[in-house]
Amino acid sequence: MTTARTATPSTARAINDRLALNLLLDQGPLTATELRELTGLSRPTVADLLDRLGRSGLVAVVGERGEQRRGPNARVYALVASRAHLAAFDVRSGGVSLVVADLAGRTLAAADLVVEDPGADAAAHRAAADRIVRTLLDTARRAEVPHLHTVAVGAPGLVDPATGRLQSTGELPAWHAELLAALRELPGTEVILENEVNLAGRAEYRTGAARGRDDFVLVWLGHSVGAAVVLDGKLRRGIGGGAGEICFLPVPGTTALPTATGCEGGFHGLVGSAAVCALARAHGLPADPADDAAAAEAAVRAALDALGDGRPGGPFLDELAERIALGTSAICVVLDPGCVVLGGEVGRAGGAELASRVERRLAGLSPVRTEVRAGEAGGGAILGGAVLTAGDAVRRDLFGEP
Repeated sequence: MTTARTATPSTARAINDRLALNLLLDQGPLTATELRELTGLSRPTVADLLDRLGRSGLVAVVGERGEQRRGPNARVYALVASRAHLAAFDVRSGGVSLVVADLAGRTLAAADLVVEDPGADAAAHRAAADRIVRTLLDTARRAEVPHLHTVAVGAPGLVDPATGRLQSTGELPAWHAELLAALRELPGTEVILENEVNLAGRAEYRTGAARGRDDFVLVWLGHSVGAAVVLDGKLRRGIGGGAGEICFLPVPGTTALPTATGCEGGFHGLVGSAAVCALARAHGLPADPADDAAAAEAAVRAALDALGDGRPGGPFLDELAERIALGTSAICVVLDPGCVVLGGEVGRAGGAELASRVERRLAGLSPVRTEVRAGEAGGGAILGGAVLTAGDAVRRDLFGEP
């Protein structure tokens, strides 16, 4: 016979503490009465947990509230956001953006750093990494942050879930690996590495276009194309971290096939920034010859501006939507996510207009009904996702979350 087990008093206290801390994090300062109403816990239990969390330095009294009660004012309790600090990185080929934030995820300081290509000089790559770490520490000091609990890094490439190593799917500069090694030398700081598109997907899931959905795919349209796959509320990375590398997806319309070391013949060749700029020029729209993500974003905005005045914005957007739908349909018939979010510079620029065109074309290609939404997390989606990821790690440590 199986004996039923109930939670021990210490387990119950830990659960109640986590519940209260997450409410204070999500909703801001609350009174004990409000915590009782939101948690359903008894008055003595709430009093006990507030006392316990106060002694641990996680919660403090920040004021009083008495406008809706007789007698003494009610104390207002808040999470001590300075209890731990975190940092987030968006690492690109030509530099980094970083933020330092508190436990509540509020940005305290930020910095951007351009990194020139050091070429084949290994010492120069390490020097570039050391300069980035110094910038991080200087930024933290500027915010009066003495120690960083966790640093989350978003970078292009495959991140092996088992080893945490970064594997390039293109030609990433060697200072990327040197930066990770340098960050991991910081004493008492946890370093989390994640694929950049996966971080953007986390931001859309928690604060953006995919809020309230446990199944969706973020299609990132920038310099190249990638995807973040969320199913049953969980980010799916694949056995080797390769889930979402749709730049390698073979699709009609390219002049060749992708290879294990190059995605030019894959989906990237249809909707990467160079392809988007070339398509814009073919439709008579202005496109910067740099053919980078910023140029592709500008071309899409120019097409939107041209709608309705006789210029060729509509045909360009239709053809771009057709291309996006080709690769997206393959995702949908395999995963059936029900929702696709268009992110990245091109997806952000296209907004609802491009999303609706992709949805209509997708409906003609796939029997799987799929809603297409424009991303809402904005240009800071990668950094935003990194802040969320680092914050989750800090809470697991301080709150005892599973």
